[in-house]
Amino acid sequence: MGLKIWLGDGLVDEKDAKISVFDHGLLYGDGVFEGIRVYDSRIFEFDAHIDRLFESAKVIRLIMPMDKRILMDATQKTVDANNLKEGYIRLIITRGVGSLGLNPFTCQKAQVIIIADKIQLYPEELYEKGMKVVSAVTMRNHPLTIPPQVKSLNYLNNILAKIEALDNNVPECIMYNHIGYVAEASGDNVFIVKQGTLYTPTTEAGALVGITRDVIIRLARKEGITVVEKDLTRFDLYTCDEFFLTGTAAEVIGIVDIDRRVIGNGEVGPVTKLLRKRFFEYARG
Repeated sequence: MGLKIWLGDGLVDEKDAKISVFDHGLLYGDGVFEGIRVYDSRIFEFDAHIDRLFESAKVIRLIMPMDKRILMDATQKTVDANNLKEGYIRLIITRGVGSLGLNPFTCQKAQVIIIADKIQLYPEELYEKGMKVVSAVTMRNHPLTIPPQVKSLNYLNNILAKIEALDNNVPECIMYNHIGYVAEASGDNVFIVKQGTLYTPTTEAGALVGITRDVIIRLARKEGITVVEKDLTRFDLYTCDEFFLTGTAAEVIGIVDIDRRVIGNGEVGPVTKLLRKRFFEYARG
């Protein structure tokens, strides 16, 4: 039995979930999205994700076809229809069907697509032993091209960096901005620990304002850990005591090697383990 997909105004069978070839989401990557986790049948940080989706839409002047409450209800119905207890939601809003050409105002109505399914981004072994990463040559988009806070459908910048990681036989890479500061991984936010203090790049450096990132910052401060948002360099990554990534799909995963420089003692560090534990306690209520 296939998945039930929310398309437009209601649920359809997976085989019937089709969009027009004239949808500007397909033609130009014109749209926004959110990836959201489901833990113990509960949608994680639901309000924060929906707020970010609407903010992203506002920035790109995309008129949402539903208000927040109706969209949240549609998302919940999609989760329920697929009996999803543990999994991942991909909530997509495209500009909709329009004419050929860049003009977004030919699109009559934005398209809503909601997918709710299972996901496992990395093997469990990597969470226990830690992951290796490399620095990407592909530079993070300049923040004046499109604000990094916008979670848009155009992910080619990140995909090119991801290809570099895979070419180097590692699952993830670190992206730097136009002046050499750490921005983010190809799909996750970056944290390091140095002498007990937790550091993470500023959003101005090119990092997405991650929902999981914000949760980890709150949990760390609750544990009495000092958290500092600042510009980080490659040197900071090479010489830190601990290094981990956060993201909706990745959750919290330790990094033990970057560019063949071992982080700390080469094992997932105690702060990373603590925050991962606290994250799941929080996620599961």
